[in-house]
Amino acid sequence: MYLNVIQLAESFGVEESVVEGWVRNEGLPSVADRGRLLFDRAQVVSWAAARGLAAKAGFLAEERAASRTANSLDALLRNGGIWREVHASKVHNVLEQIVARLPGATPAVRQLLGQRVRSSAGVTWAPVGGGFALPHLRVPVALGREAGTLALLMLSDALPLQTVPPDNRPVTRLWFFIAPSPRAHLEILAQLSTALTRGGLRQLVLEAVPDEQIFAALAAAGSSATSAP
Repeated sequence: MYLNVIQLAESFGVEESVVEGWVRNEGLPSVADRGRLLFDRAQVVSWAAARGLAAKAGFLAEERAASRTANSLDALLRNGGIWREVHASKVHNVLEQIVARLPGATPAVRQLLGQRVRSSAGVTWAPVGGGFALPHLRVPVALGREAGTLALLMLSDALPLQTVPPDNRPVTRLWFFIAPSPRAHLEILAQLSTALTRGGLRQLVLEAVPDEQIFAALAAAGSSATSAP
């Protein structure tokens, strides 16, 4: 499992600049990936143990198998579904439909989240290049382990965004997610980013292959990330 700078900083209760200083000056193992740093969880645990450092949050703790299964990307995608030929003008309508069937949430919570996705300030669109964006709630919520969802929207036309994609490529593929907790929010964001930069998932989604192929590719990407030494 790979973590990012934000997750490590929260784990140890330090500023992100401290983590970056550990990389430069203390030999904290890291991997450069598209201009950012990723950290292998097992290597971080070993590095920290050698220096007597203890995590103050749960990002470095072993997760229960049931939690990993419930929060796996392919399981979350089966909650939210794959939506095809979505017109850009209808994206907010689709997001509302996804929220309306959010598992493990009360009607009142679904109504509140529906209001957020309708608001222009309620969603961070997060274009990542290659025609993809990772929209998510601007403010993470704590819903409980069973309440997460992930949806793939394949657009029929480009989504107009205020934030310019890093490669200026029009965005036509959206991975929208609602995480069950702030911790899971960061983890899902990191897993999705990694899944889209490794393996064949990105191309399969661009080619709009059948749903089951996408589910299988996403499951394989998640399995690879969590089993990495």
